[in-house]
Amino acid sequence: MTLLADLERIAAAAAQHAPEQAAVSAVLAAEPTPGVRAYLCAYESEGGERAWLVLDDDGVPVTARGEVRDVVAIAALCEIAAESAAGGDLDELLARLVALRMSEAPEGIAEAEDAVRALQRVIGAPPQLASPVRLDGIGAAARRLELALDPACPSPFTAALRAAQGAVDALLREVEDSYRARLV
Repeated sequence: MTLLADLERIAAAAAQHAPEQAAVSAVLAAEPTPGVRAYLCAYESEGGERAWLVLDDDGVPVTARGEVRDVVAIAALCEIAAESAAGGDLDELLARLVALRMSEAPEGIAEAEDAVRALQRVIGAPPQLASPVRLDGIGAAARRLELALDPACPSPFTAALRAAQGAVDALLREVEDSYRARLV
């Protein structure tokens, strides 16, 4: 079964747990531990209120607080990593590098272009499975690109992930505060 089919299956299961006057607005697949897949489901009411639920691969609500926190954290970190890698707009960066190569042909430009393409492959097209392996892959590809662009520069990617910790913590609080099942 493909990830897209899994997401559709879980979205149907999540709809059974929707609060009144709310609908499933997002389903993110996560595998915080290899082989243990879960899905972070968001619900949104007509008034804009959000609620959350994590479902296991069988569509059953997860009630263990630690497991919920692990799913939310890896899903959020992978989303932030994909969005912040190399400033976020890899197509534009690649176009600028190609233009620079054609106009000035600086040393190392081909390596930088290759690094952008590698990062694009790692990030891929949605949907993607959030996991520590994915997060590490994005980080390694982003660092390769950073080094190709400026070997002396500290990592903007690392700085972005550190800065995002507050947002991850806020999301964790929001999920716990509006969770659709009792957490133990």
